[in-house]
Amino acid sequence: MITYIFPGQGSQQKGMGKGLFQEFPDIVSMADSILGYSIEELCLEDPKNQLGLTQFTQPALFIVNALTYLKKFQDTGITPDYVAGHSLGEYNALFAANAFDLETGLRLVQKRGQLMAQAHGGGMAAIIGLSGEEVKDILEEENLNQIDIANYNTPTQTVIAGLRDEVARAKDIFESKEKVKLCVMLNVSGAFHSRYMEEAAREFERYIDQQTFTEMKIPVISNVYGREYKQENIKHCLTEQMTHSVKWTDSIRYLMGRGEMTFEEIGSGRVLTGLVNRILKEAEPLYVHEEEVREISIQDEASSQDIKILQLEDMNTDPSSLGSQTFKEDYKLKYAYIAGAMYRGVSSKELVVKMGQSGMMGFLGTGGMDLSEVETAIMYIQKELVEGQAYGLNFLHHPNNPEYEEQLVDLLLKHNVKTIEASAFLGITPSLIRYKVKGLKKDANGKVISENRIIAKISRPEVAGAFLSPAPERLVNKLLKESLITEEEARLLKKVSIANDICIEADSGGHTDCGVAYTLFPAILKLRNDMMKKYEYDKKVHLGMAGGIGTPEAAAASFLLGADFIVTGSINQCTLEAGTSDVVKDMLQNINVQDTEYAPAGDMFEYGAKIQVMKKGTFFPARANKLYDLYRLNNSLEDIDGKTKNQIQEKYFKRSFDSIYEELKRFYPAHVIKKANDNPKNKMALIFKWYFYYSSIMALQGNTERKVDFQVHCGPALGAFNQWVKGTELEQWKNRHVDEIGLKLLSATAKYLNDSMRLLMEPTTKNNPTLSAG
Repeated sequence: MITYIFPGQGSQQKGMGKGLFQEFPDIVSMADSILGYSIEELCLEDPKNQLGLTQFTQPALFIVNALTYLKKFQDTGITPDYVAGHSLGEYNALFAANAFDLETGLRLVQKRGQLMAQAHGGGMAAIIGLSGEEVKDILEEENLNQIDIANYNTPTQTVIAGLRDEVARAKDIFESKEKVKLCVMLNVSGAFHSRYMEEAAREFERYIDQQTFTEMKIPVISNVYGREYKQENIKHCLTEQMTHSVKWTDSIRYLMGRGEMTFEEIGSGRVLTGLVNRILKEAEPLYVHEEEVREISIQDEASSQDIKILQLEDMNTDPSSLGSQTFKEDYKLKYAYIAGAMYRGVSSKELVVKMGQSGMMGFLGTGGMDLSEVETAIMYIQKELVEGQAYGLNFLHHPNNPEYEEQLVDLLLKHNVKTIEASAFLGITPSLIRYKVKGLKKDANGKVISENRIIAKISRPEVAGAFLSPAPERLVNKLLKESLITEEEARLLKKVSIANDICIEADSGGHTDCGVAYTLFPAILKLRNDMMKKYEYDKKVHLGMAGGIGTPEAAAASFLLGADFIVTGSINQCTLEAGTSDVVKDMLQNINVQDTEYAPAGDMFEYGAKIQVMKKGTFFPARANKLYDLYRLNNSLEDIDGKTKNQIQEKYFKRSFDSIYEELKRFYPAHVIKKANDNPKNKMALIFKWYFYYSSIMALQGNTERKVDFQVHCGPALGAFNQWVKGTELEQWKNRHVDEIGLKLLSATAKYLNDSMRLLMEPTTKNNPTLSAG
């Protein structure tokens, strides 16, 4: 026996129906007349990007599925033994069974799509890895009683629906469950196939009551019951389908129990074929006595709007479903996307404002800035972000200048700055604790809440462990002794981790430990979970991903690893808002993934810390590494051979060591100069570090005479981004705005995830080389 199965929403794609419209011109003309637009143009060209909108998707899929069926019958003359359709596809199954003619079916689907498109405020999420019963149990255990199960797609794939905030909360809960392989918010406007469609269902019931149906000639399997339709129940089932679960697994199991069965998908895509193959593999046939095949009280039904594990169509869809909803709520964000800090104000105050105004967050690059410059920038940002949009400041560790950290904290507290990005820390310092504790208080339920938020940027597990722990007791006692905190504040510190959230930084531009995202993230994830359990924190510490994110594929990999948010850096310094010179942006615009190199970090020169910088068009990385090697191998400038000293002074510095040292005496405090005078190696380090400062300033100013010495922090993500946008208007940096490239990246990421999930659900065949073995 053979069953034809018809797909629903989520299977649409531009180009579907190619070759069919010319074969059935009368049907196409009828459809155009009813719909008021060209169905062929919508399906093949989609010039207005409407194919992903429910009110257009449903008629388009219905027509393409119907034409595919008619063509199949015309070519083979085969009448299937059974027909079934997933959600919208059920209308095609009823058409194939002769329950109504094509015009009636199209009008029904048009009305259905219009009503469903009017639903707002709802959300849906797909859960992979749990059975439907396990999902139901968790919903009950977690008191998620405002959520319905919309789709039983396979034994281990279930879709839930409800109010969007509730679904987002449920997503976070399901993601914490060990067996869950993936939980993804679907980009839908409503909670389809749930109680929240009742108003639409009532309106549809009034419409469908006016229609007349003919006797079915082929058995049709009902989404609502997972059994054969009864003639007298067609109107009832189609109405109930809008508010009840799609029992796709039971439908296929029922058909498996009918005897030896072949399933053939008719219409756009191969999504249902993939689902059926999983059901055949994971489930047993359902054997039902004939007397049981009767009217059953309705329980569940759902659409996967349909099956789509992220229906985001290019740039016209809303990418706000990516990442953690609770993270976005904590920081008042629309998107789980952050522009990380870049040294010396490259992530400028203008960049920070642009991000905040667009529902994202940017961090001001305070490293290397005077406190007066930082204060001016804070006042500018606060003046521009008048509606309380998100922003933050970079809080860079200064191991040799703890006084600067303390002064910066004073400034942050003075201006009520609520979010900082702590970076380059090797451990917790008193300044971090002081900033944290001044934002701690208890809510009405006695829980400690943190109004001063720290997002710790880390690339080492031991540093992550420090930030995931409460403040070290010895430092808390020190602050108590110095009367910098109160006894009550000390008690509150025991209840919270130093970091509110963690950004895991893989190999990146600027300071880097050369970490690999795919090994680093799982290790920190386990550590986070262990620390949450150990200290019994009330609030989840979210994990973000940074480093190497410049393309949709990289961003998608981060979210699939489990990232609650992503952070970009290198790609943002080649934008109009970035606070660096046009000369540098011209250079950056042309780099590829291989055009970066590691060099010593000027601010942590003596420690051997590394930064990643642009290599193409500059000698800086080679010269900086040479300076560090000389420092490592010699105890003073006098130990370096004369030829090398002349080369450094004449070619690298274009100044004598003595003249540089005289300048440094005027710049550094007396105790630093005394240390250099007492220790020749310290003096050598101080002079060599001047080159790092100078090379950075030359780049920021765009001094073309010293172009070969430009120090430009950058990772390979920008090279990947450049290749991604090559041939588009964004190839030129003067067309790049930081918020627009963020939205473009998120939207393309969502589409990539959708396409990838659809591909994973399709069967492996010789015509699908992407999934074939070998």
